[in-house]
Amino acid sequence: MRRRTLWREKPENPTGWCFSSGTFRSPGESSQSPFHAMDSAKTCVTKFKSFAILLFTPILMLPLVILIPDKFARCAYVIVIMAVYWCTDVIPVAVTSLLPVLLFPLLKVLDSKQVCIQYMKDTNMLFLGSLIVAVAVERWKLHKRVALRMLLFVGTKPSRLMLGFMFVTAFLSMWISNTAATAMMIPIVEAMLQQMIAANTAVEASLGTLELLDKNKTSELPGSQVVFEDPNVQEQEDEETKNMYKAMHLCVCYSASIGGTATLTGTGPNVVLLGQMQELFPDSKDVLNYASWFGFAFPNMVMMLVLAWLWLQCLYMRHNLKKTCICCGEKKRDTEKIAYKVLNEEYQKLGSLSYPECNVLFCFTLLVILWFSRDPGFMPGWLSFAWVEGNTVHITDATVAIFVAILLFIIPSQKPKFNFSSQTEEERKTPFYPPALLDWKVAQEKVPWDIVLLLGGGFAMAKGCETSGLSKWMAAQMEPLRLVKPAVITLILSCLVAMTTECTSNVATTTLFLPIFASMARSIGIHPLYVMIPCTMSASLAFMLPVATPPNAIVFAYGHLRVVDMGAQFDHSGNSCPASLVRLGSHFKDGQWCLFGRWCSSGIPKSSRG
Repeated sequence: MRRRTLWREKPENPTGWCFSSGTFRSPGESSQSPFHAMDSAKTCVTKFKSFAILLFTPILMLPLVILIPDKFARCAYVIVIMAVYWCTDVIPVAVTSLLPVLLFPLLKVLDSKQVCIQYMKDTNMLFLGSLIVAVAVERWKLHKRVALRMLLFVGTKPSRLMLGFMFVTAFLSMWISNTAATAMMIPIVEAMLQQMIAANTAVEASLGTLELLDKNKTSELPGSQVVFEDPNVQEQEDEETKNMYKAMHLCVCYSASIGGTATLTGTGPNVVLLGQMQELFPDSKDVLNYASWFGFAFPNMVMMLVLAWLWLQCLYMRHNLKKTCICCGEKKRDTEKIAYKVLNEEYQKLGSLSYPECNVLFCFTLLVILWFSRDPGFMPGWLSFAWVEGNTVHITDATVAIFVAILLFIIPSQKPKFNFSSQTEEERKTPFYPPALLDWKVAQEKVPWDIVLLLGGGFAMAKGCETSGLSKWMAAQMEPLRLVKPAVITLILSCLVAMTTECTSNVATTTLFLPIFASMARSIGIHPLYVMIPCTMSASLAFMLPVATPPNAIVFAYGHLRVVDMGAQFDHSGNSCPASLVRLGSHFKDGQWCLFGRWCSSGIPKSSRG
């Protein structure tokens, strides 16, 4: 009865004036406004978007296979489907990477054995080994100790502190994932900024009271000690505080992305480049290894870090740039003392260097030394002593990475106890050999296995392009680019990759584009690395959107930034990074670069552009 009463009390207006749309409505006309209809349509599209993309992409691309019955068309069909799925993320990226295992044998592009072997190549093992070492470093918090020690060494002036955070984050990102480096650094930044702002507010309030008392010495009236702040001054101080938060947070996520470019395993796109070089140019042998890549990429990383630091300083801290300048020898402010105190307290919480930290540090140092001394290039490395027979190189960087990864599962995390006579009954029951630094459960949880599958999918795609003849077909279509200067081509392609990686995974972007760029380079007669290296590094420089990389998302989640803070202010700086990479191409002459040798000069026509 109550329900019927409520229903009858509802205003009924079948005809008459529609207040929502401001028009006269006929009896048969819907009461929904155009805006409600648009919202409903948008909701419907959003609801069925993933299903529609997943179902209709293969169907809409079927004419490609039917009208062109060649093998390269079938390979292109698979690549287009993978590209759409990777860009839209309708199914997990790792699952999309497994499509070649199904579709290449089904469409007779490659047999199953040829496809499956691509998913566990030497490059995959290199990346897997380095990830396991990074997991051990994170588990025992060795990266946090290194970071805090370096920040205490740098100093606590705002400009120095920002530079310190950037170099520390970049250094960590060279060896561990940029996500882990950002997730560790941001809480330190947040705690330090909160303490600095609180101390700065208290100090300025007390100084303002003292100044007012000094100016009004002659008037001893009650209430003369009250401070009336100018609203404009207060607003300016609030704006400077917001800018400080923005600058400090942005510097961490940007340096995490930049730092990963310095080492061969620092970020996924670098590993993709290495694998694609070995797949597409087998005669290149060991042209890309840890030492040669570091010799090229580390100076470039330092240059980009300094440029990003200057850009953030000028954009967010230009009002007090002079007084926070590194060169200024002003007396330490209370806020700087607070910052030093916060960092020092965090460092003291870690205690002294523990036994497992020493062992992890030993393994990490051993890994780096073996990588750099294996085949440094300017002198014979330890590889040449017994592991080179003619053109066969038995040991690669992957061998070293797996060796150190295995050591982490063997070296104990506690000191073994040899004094059996003085042990208690409970100690005698425990095993003699303590637990290792890593166990498989931790490694299984922490290692991003989806990246390993993604790398394998990229290698399978490259193998399919080469075998089916799709690479040659694409190279023939790009012949007109011979009339364009190589620097212009590289700049355009780098900007294209930089924009694409804002919306898709950087590993997926590199996997998709590198085989195409390699075919283009062969076709127009320039060194493949002249195009592939800048585009690979551009894929790591996704600065403009929170969803572009995990570091951006982590920083954005703290609530101090808007999307426009990331997009607008780095719209110029982010796109200038590919330009700086192109300028480094001046080391090339006629498409050849001395550091990487002249292995690809055979089979590539001499460019007529000079």
